[in-house]
Amino acid sequence: QVQLVESGGGLVQPGGSLRLSCAASGITFSNYAMGWYRQAPGKQRELVAVISRESIITYADSVKDRFSISRDNAKNTVFLQMNSLKSEDTAVYFCNAARVWAGLRFEYWGQGTQVTVSS
Repeated sequence: QVQLVESGGGLVQPGGSLRLSCAASGITFSNYAMGWYRQAPGKQRELVAVISRESIITYADSVKDRFSISRDNAKNTVFLQMNSLKSEDTAVYFCNAARVWAGLRFEYWGQGTQVTVSS
């Protein structure tokens, strides 16, 4: 059974920092691209950052230079360091694991963790 468990969300003031973690189990972690997505109220889910198996990283323009994604294959964990947080970063943040194998896409989601940026 695949599980992605996010942690580290919470309430933070504008300009503050948070570090999200996502612990994966039930998959061969190193075979998967790992990503963070977010969904604000009334909006579609959007990509925040993704790190490939080879640690190639892509960021959404809105978070470049503020957020940093990393992975620890030994601990089956992906992290999202969020600095200089803004009110518009408020959303539920979801962890995603994805791979393509034999022409099939395998994708899993965590339950999400709430991040609220407010004074």
